[in-house]
Amino acid sequence: MSDAMSDVLEIARLGLRGDGVTPDGVVVPGALPGETVRAEPEEGTRPPRARLDAVLDASPDRIAPFCPYFGTCGGCAIQHLAPAPYAEWKRDLVVGALARAGIEAPVAPLLDAHGSGRRRITLHVRAGEGGPQAGFMAARSHALVPIDHCPITEPALHRAPEIARRVSRPLGGGGGKPLDVQVTATAGGLDVDIRGHGPASDRARQALVGLAGELDLARLSLHGDVLIVRRPPEIPAGRSRLVPPAGGFLQATAEGEAALARLVVEGVGKAKRVADLFSGAGAFSLALAEGHTVHAVEGEAAALAALDRAFRETAGLRTITTERRDLFRRPLLAPELDRYDAVVFDPPRAGAEAQSARIAESKVPVVVGVSCDAGSFARDAALLVRGGYRLEAVTPVDQFRHSPHVEIVGVFRRPGKKR
Repeated sequence: MSDAMSDVLEIARLGLRGDGVTPDGVVVPGALPGETVRAEPEEGTRPPRARLDAVLDASPDRIAPFCPYFGTCGGCAIQHLAPAPYAEWKRDLVVGALARAGIEAPVAPLLDAHGSGRRRITLHVRAGEGGPQAGFMAARSHALVPIDHCPITEPALHRAPEIARRVSRPLGGGGGKPLDVQVTATAGGLDVDIRGHGPASDRARQALVGLAGELDLARLSLHGDVLIVRRPPEIPAGRSRLVPPAGGFLQATAEGEAALARLVVEGVGKAKRVADLFSGAGAFSLALAEGHTVHAVEGEAAALAALDRAFRETAGLRTITTERRDLFRRPLLAPELDRYDAVVFDPPRAGAEAQSARIAESKVPVVVGVSCDAGSFARDAALLVRGGYRLEAVTPVDQFRHSPHVEIVGVFRRPGKKR
């Protein structure tokens, strides 16, 4: 049935991005399986999409979203689904990706690692009526949705939009080049890195330094160039205190990083020598070094410097050595990998295809793979499985709550090889 503007649709399932999908493949954001909805078709979209107008027959799993910006802001995808079916959907993202890659493996229930909330937020700043506006982009759009605060972040980040607006002013308030302002909650206070402007005048830099004091920031940087450090922006990493590079990579939540590190340490078991590939600033290396000798390999010099500094300032750790190397262009080869009793790899979202192929050729007894993308994880896992490894355990970790992103830890073992 349909009227002049919209259709009545039955929703069969949730898609990979948390959208409702009809039996014939029409995507309806905001709809849930089992619902009857009225939706307006969007012209020229592939796959076909429709905009939800009304829920005519609601699912018993539908709940009220808690965020006033949900449905407008493009950040969260699925605040309207009850916790139990939400956890099953997110676990199924991993199960489905592995199945499409032809891999059978036990997948644990979703591990909730949201904790007190996201510890980092990246806000877009654009010029608007009355001055700079800070917020997120609307779903599938470049339109800015200004926000007062983001409720899925740690409470310390609730003032991040105001900070983003204030620090943008000496740089034109987003009226010239659009700005991105990354704000991270650390033990030392808020760490702010501004991107998008390019080099700033001395006057602008001086104004920013003054604002860092007014706003009580721990550190303020411009494109990773540190303008002022008022307090070290430290992140707990095991029993170490890590100061990551300005604007550098960090796991989304403190509880997520702790959960991933625990799973990694459990995965390598009794291995004596561990290679930590794509180590970043070394959150896993520092946890592993409490009982293992670690060689950390990473392409970013600043990240390795941060890791080395944290290692040297922490008493009682085993040895951590570091190596700067682009593992996409120059992955460790099998003879190099064979020196280790276990290998850990945690690549960016694109995965570690080249490095996984070399690991598959090695004799390393245990491999622990960490990924924030189910598709690239499944692709890399398939390479290892074809090389003779067995994927014996998979744990999905939810530190990206209300989004279609899921963190994954997989433990691979060569049959007959001991820990």
